Amino acid sequence: MKPATSLPFRDRADAGRRLGAALAKYRNHDCVILALPRGGVPVAAEVAGALEAPLDVLLVRKIGAPFQPELAIGAVVDGGVPIVVRNEDLIRASGTSESEFQGICARELKEIERRRQSYLKGRQPLDPGGRIAIVIDDGVATGSTVLAALKALRKRSPKKLVLAVPVGPEDTIAELSREADETVCLATPEPFRAVGYFYEHFDQTEDAEVIALLERHRKPTTPPTLNSSHKEGARK
Repeated sequence: MKPATSLPFRDRADAGRRLGAALAKYRNHDCVILALPRGGVPVAAEVAGALEAPLDVLLVRKIGAPFQPELAIGAVVDGGVPIVVRNEDLIRASGTSESEFQGICARELKEIERRRQSYLKGRQPLDPGGRIAIVIDDGVATGSTVLAALKALRKRSPKKLVLAVPVGPEDTIAELSREADETVCLATPEPFRAVGYFYEHFDQTEDAEVIALLERHRKPTTPPTLNSSHKEGARK
């Protein structure tokens, strides 16, 4: 699904407000909004406010190539048993050895643990089981991180799995759509370049902002009113 939109976005909050409008049909349904930190959290917070739904984070880390950290050669997702997604083509093309890959993976798992302690402060993450889970980031490029998040979340048995992002390349969005029941992407510009290219302001999101937004939107502002006549779409 690709609603018409103008680019660039002013900032992440602007992108989130536009996503919230595109997801308006889910208001008053039993949803949980799951953001990929850190940049996805300000986007997701606007969606959570628009849908009156609780907000939480999916702790996912990109595995970057040793000499080109921005090149995602895989990703790792937090959980009882961490889920690792590998891009074998990029691993080979970047010349990354197995020991290098495993070393980077271990480092990112340590960062996930740090973020769990900092963001959740001992509380349990929201359970998406039996609910509409809406996964949000500030954009996708290679899609490795989001792909790992979707695969991990599917194992938690959501009623429906929705991916919602402001911007991404068309081929990547098509690939990710195979892992979700519904995909909402506001823009798929070509040539794509980097996610930040499509924002006027794309400053780094700090931990303090993430923690404040999670606390503000941890619970819905009003209890959801379930619409029993709403027909869920079949998985794509």
